[in-house]
Amino acid sequence: MTVTEVRNLAQRLRGEIAKAVVGQTQTVDLMLTALLAGGHILLEGPPGTAKTFLAQCFARTLGLDYGRIQFTPDLMPGDILGANIFNFQTSAFTLTRGPIFCELLLADEINRTPPKTQAALLEAMQERRVTLDGHAQSLSPRFTVVATQNPIEQQGTYPLPEAQLDRFLFKQTLPYPTEAEEIAIVTRHGIRAGNPDPVAIGVEIVASAEQIEAAVSAVSTIRLADEIVGYVVALVRSTRESVDLETGASPRAGAMLALAARARAALEGRDYVIPDDVKALVAPALRHRVILSPAAEIEGRGVDDILAALIERVEAPR
Repeated sequence: MTVTEVRNLAQRLRGEIAKAVVGQTQTVDLMLTALLAGGHILLEGPPGTAKTFLAQCFARTLGLDYGRIQFTPDLMPGDILGANIFNFQTSAFTLTRGPIFCELLLADEINRTPPKTQAALLEAMQERRVTLDGHAQSLSPRFTVVATQNPIEQQGTYPLPEAQLDRFLFKQTLPYPTEAEEIAIVTRHGIRAGNPDPVAIGVEIVASAEQIEAAVSAVSTIRLADEIVGYVVALVRSTRESVDLETGASPRAGAMLALAARARAALEGRDYVIPDDVKALVAPALRHRVILSPAAEIEGRGVDDILAALIERVEAPR
């Protein structure tokens, strides 16, 4: 698949999702970028900002096998992974697979379950496999997690451990819609009883498994010049040198940022990465991998503001 075909496919996907979801164009683009880069995405926002519905529409347009786990305080790892259950009729253990065995998993309100249960996703997200009773079970090579979480200041939430956060390629913060977007939402969805259904709204499947694989393969052909590699490394290293950040981004974060930039270039129909590809992805790719210094927290400075200042400070290649 050529990069032009990748761009055209992405435009069709955006058009189908727009039938049901008003706005959130940046979030949709990040979800497409994560898919092509083989990464996962964490969506954070207050209830009612279409996080779950957006994931449902995304899975529908791609025709992916879709699974959903509602994370609650009493959820156990076995509820996610499955278990070997003894069958008294056959006098043998039978593997009962959990909902994680799918292609696109919606981990809904992931921060409402304790870290022990959250950890059940670590191996699956990193290696696309799970281990049950000592035996490895492979997941789909297209296995992708779209997780949602409410802001951690809300009651009944558990902050995600650093190891869990690092498994996500992007963390996207969903704001409330603009007034015009909210009017469109109420007009479009205020006439139906119950939760909106992507199929009933008319969202169609526009990509096959073969097309998705071809688009992913196209990303590996995108040229990443030495100057761009140096720029990515300089940005990542600047987070470790900043006095405003207690913990900076790791070398793995730089590798993932470079891969994501190649995927973004493909979505734009280019076979090469430009500095703007990197700049556009710095915040979603790094905001969950750095930790504010106590002084910055006291001053009320945000991670995004500090990352934006670093982008201005680090000279981009021309």
